[in-house]
Parts: sequence; C-alpha cells; structure tokens
Amino acid sequence: MRLSTVLFRSMLSVEEATRLVAATIRPLSVEYISLTLAAGRVLREPLYADRDFPPFNRVAMDGIALRYEALAAGQMEFLVEHTQFAGQVPRPLQDSAAAIEIMTGASLPEGADTVIRYEDVTFRTDEAGHRVAQVQVGAPRTGFNVHAQGADRHKDDLLLPAGTVLGPAELAVAATVGAALVAVTRRPRVAVVSTGDELVPITQQPEPHQIRRSNVLMLQAAAQQAGAEATAFHFNDDPDDLRLGLPDLLENYDAVLLSGGVSKGKADFLPEVLREIGVEQIFHEVQQRPGKPFWFGQQPGGAAVFALPGNPVSTFVNFYRYARPWLLAVQQPADYEESVLGGSVPVVLAQEVQFKPRLTHFLLVSLEHTPTGCILAYPERAGGSGDQASLLACQAFLELPAEQEVFPQGTVLPAWRFR
Repeated sequence: MRLSTVLFRSMLSVEEATRLVAATIRPLSVEYISLTLAAGRVLREPLYADRDFPPFNRVAMDGIALRYEALAAGQMEFLVEHTQFAGQVPRPLQDSAAAIEIMTGASLPEGADTVIRYEDVTFRTDEAGHRVAQVQVGAPRTGFNVHAQGADRHKDDLLLPAGTVLGPAELAVAATVGAALVAVTRRPRVAVVSTGDELVPITQQPEPHQIRRSNVLMLQAAAQQAGAEATAFHFNDDPDDLRLGLPDLLENYDAVLLSGGVSKGKADFLPEVLREIGVEQIFHEVQQRPGKPFWFGQQPGGAAVFALPGNPVSTFVNFYRYARPWLLAVQQPADYEESVLGGSVPVVLAQEVQFKPRLTHFLLVSLEHTPTGCILAYPERAGGSGDQASLLACQAFLELPAEQEVFPQGTVLPAWRFR
C-alpha cells in the first residue's frame, strides 16, 4: 500500500469533520428588538394573526358597490348614494336599488355585496342633478371584486413559526399583526484573526516580501453576510503574543475564526498555543483539497475555534463549507446538518474532471442557468490555493467525493454558492 494512501486514510473525512463541527452547536440567546431593525434576523417565537386577514370585506377594485340581487334581476342603472374612500367608516347602502361609489381598500358597506369596476361603468347626471351609474358589463356572481373577510387567514392562525428568517414579506406580516417588538436570536459575536509577520494593514504600502491583510477582511465580510457581528484582529507569528491575546477573544466571542499558522511550518504556532490556553482540539487536518490543514476546537463551554489555513482559497472554501453553516445553525433552531444541506445546490458538471488524490476536492466553478432549469458548472482555471484572484471568475465550488477519480460530463454534484 502506498504511503500517501495510508496518510489520506489517517486524516478525517469531510463527513466526519462536518459531524464533529455539528456537535458544538448551541443555540444563541434571545433578544427583543424593534421590528424596524429585524431584517435578516431569526424569529424565536411564533406570531399569530390577531384578527382575520383581511379584517373586513375589502373592496378590491375602484368602482361602485351594489346588491347583486338587483343586477341579476336585470337592473343596469343605479343612483349613486354617496362616495366612500379607503379608511372611512362605511355608511350602509340605504336603497337596495342604488349604489355607492367606492375605492379600493375600503370596507364594503352593509347592504352591498358586489363591486363593479370603473372600467365597466359609465356615469351621467339625471334631471334632478343626481349621479347615476350605468353598468356596461355585469358581474358573474355575488361577492365579485370583494376580498372576503378571513379569506386569507383567520384570527389566531399561525403566520410565522419560530425559526423564520425575517425578510421583507415576513416583516410586512409581522407589522400587520402589530408586532412592534420581536423576539429574535442575538447575532453571533465573531472574532476574525489574521496571523503572520508578512501581513501589513491594507492602508500600508507593503515591502516586496510583504502582503496586505486581505484574508481577515474577506472573513469579516463573509461572517457579516451570515448574520454575525464580526471584529477583526491581527497577531504576528509570536507564541507569547498569541498566548496573551487569544484568551480574551475566547472569553468574549461565540466563535473565533483564525487564518494562517495551522500547518507544519516552524512559525505555525497556533495548534500548540490553542491547546496550551485550554482550547480542546477536536480535529486537525481533513481529507480535502484545498484546506487540508484545517484545525477545529472549542473552549470548554465556550467559543468554537475555526483555525483555517492561510492560503486565501483554502480560507475561503473552509469558511463556506464549515464556518458559515455553523453561524447559521446557532442562530436558528435547526441542526447543523440541515444548514450544511441547505448551503449547497445540485448542479451538472459541464465537462469531465479528473482528480486522482484520495481527497474530497473543492473545485472552483462558474455557473450557467439553462433554459430547461438546470445549472451547469464550468471548472475555472486556478493557480492553486494561493490564487486569490481566481475567486473573481467563480460563483461556487463543487464538492467532489474522495472515493471517485473521474467525474464525467453530466455528473450531478453539490455546489456551494458564494455569489
């Protein structure tokens, strides 16, 4: 048996790593916030209808309200008693042979049961100066152009279950039931940490042997898109600095995302320092490419620690494959596996791909939606895990299972979209 095969088998599989990360999920606490600030937050208590939807027989067209019985009997001209606008207290129809001019959104007056739209009515003034509506096209049934009370939902119906992400439609429904304050999951607090002596602030002109701190900004933005409050930090490759600075982050944040310092180099101090300061190592190295040196652990009863390899593509795919689902799961009463499954979509490989190492391969691809509704994935050229610019041409990465070496054109695979 080849040594490389033995080494690959000794590493953790992607599936095993997913399961171990899932075991650290703990739902975050609840906070009450104004509905006006709740976009994108996860609801933690159900919301019920406080009255029928709609709460009254709502007029659905501008026109005239009348009794269908009169129309069905052949009457086509109706004396207009008065005009009613939306928001006005309805005045009843006094004469069953008359009509009320009425506007969309108004409450249907007592005595009327049908609305004829303006487009099917003409108006004239009779000899006495009264307005008369002449119906050109009748109604097929009683209740025509009336949105009946309770037709959509009834009082006390469940509208938004706990766990709902509050988007524009959900916010509108919450506002309709008067939920001015809502119970939501508090945002995860995430410390995003870059490590390395070669990294300088983005405002600084780097020397030829230096680079700017781009990974930390990338992770911070990605964490914020996942609903987190993310704060950036930097440590040089100095064990003492790490021992001094990391405990405070572990104490005050729900998760710590580190980039760099987790491989086997002489300046890769993070795994050792994390263990020294009390973080329990759950695994180190996953059977995948890119991102094999991924280190994961947890402060007992506290922060989860995602220590990601420093090459930018490795950092990127590990975040979207493991850390982002974790951040979503702690905000929502759903398990990590559901967040993982929900994070990928099935796509069709547009051309054959071969990958011989017995590793799960994360392949950068661009996507194309076909007229038939499927999504084609085209592999994009990348100069390895350090080729940060290769991400610009891509929308996702495919997950190619380790058990297979050749993936023919037409193979259906999970894609993790980041655009």
